[in-house]
Amino acid sequence: YGKAELYQKLEQLGKGSYATVYKGFSLLTNSTVALKEIKLETEEGTPFTAIREASILKGLKHANIVTLHDIVHTKTSLTFVFEYLHIDLGQYLDKHKGGLNPYNTKLFLFQLLRGLSFCHEKQILHRDLKPQNLLIGERGELKLADFGLARAKSIPSKTFSDEVVTLWYRPPDLLLGSTQYTTSLDMWGVGCIFVEMITGAAVFPGLNDIHDQLNKIWMILGTPNELSWPGVSQLPHFHPQKMSQQHQKRWSQCFPKLGRIPYAEPLVVCMLQVMPQRRISALEALRHAYFSDLPSALFDLPDDVSIFTIPTIKRHPESDEVLQI
Repeated sequence: YGKAELYQKLEQLGKGSYATVYKGFSLLTNSTVALKEIKLETEEGTPFTAIREASILKGLKHANIVTLHDIVHTKTSLTFVFEYLHIDLGQYLDKHKGGLNPYNTKLFLFQLLRGLSFCHEKQILHRDLKPQNLLIGERGELKLADFGLARAKSIPSKTFSDEVVTLWYRPPDLLLGSTQYTTSLDMWGVGCIFVEMITGAAVFPGLNDIHDQLNKIWMILGTPNELSWPGVSQLPHFHPQKMSQQHQKRWSQCFPKLGRIPYAEPLVVCMLQVMPQRRISALEALRHAYFSDLPSALFDLPDDVSIFTIPTIKRHPESDEVLQI
């Protein structure tokens, strides 16, 4: 382990601000892997985000969290060797326009909550949940990936940066400048992803900046005030003069599909609460009535065992796949 010559780089899969991801091949295991390569600047040394990601992932062994197999350190680069999954949820949604099969949505959401509940139990916040950071395997396994922004949530609470989470999936408390956040930060992202899987479109697609993003949220959830959200007026970016005054709407009024899936709308309501203290936890969400038709054996699986080990659990064909058949 730890030797560069054991891994062959194949094609580039993606490029971020501090790393490039390649499809690769492991000569050690004769299997496909994902290689996340971070270039090292001689003067700056190893980026802190990389050290943080490595230390967090080493402690997170779970069937719904991407596995870090190896770390290769050379003079010019640091490479994380991950298990390879062929697509992310963003690509999967692009491939199957108009929303996913409701059963697949349920399986994906269950796995997302299962992995996230494990992180939160270990006091780890992901802080960047979005479809592009959720990997999908051949059978339909979903795994949390990209822990570059993840943080260990210390107790007692410390202040954190409000510049985390991609804008569309960033909760209103962060957009308003709060730095006192907890696991509720990730649960907002889960709610956004849940609605997106059902409808096929991002729920709050802000176009320009934080104010536009907030107004997209207020259009559905209503503009907050001290009565609906005690303490909101004390947040740094709370500027009523820049906010359009909106009344709360029903989710199924905005997205009719939500009203046609048993218990989907009540679960979305529990996740997408503007006041962070009112958001449901990942563990509570797993016990929601929305999942009541899944086999009870799912809830007793060991952390490192896939839900697909249960014979009745299978990804269903998406509507466009059915047409092809």
